[in-house]
Amino acid sequence: MAMTLRLTEEENLRLAELAQAEGRSKQEVVRLAIADRYQRMQQEEKLGEVLGRVLPRYRGLLDRLGSS
Repeated sequence: MAMTLRLTEEENLRLAELAQAEGRSKQEVVRLAIADRYQRMQQEEKLGEVLGRVLPRYRGLLDRLGSS
């Protein structure tokens, strides 16, 4: 699917610098950035789920440790 990405001149320069430094095309840098951000979002969601299960179990202990 084709897409137009509108960048400021500064953003375009940064993207070009990244692409040159990594030896990639600007398109590939953008695709990798999207994939990286999506992966971080997934990890944050998983962490939130784990903390939602674990924190209630240890709430008393954490409260006692925090008041020490």
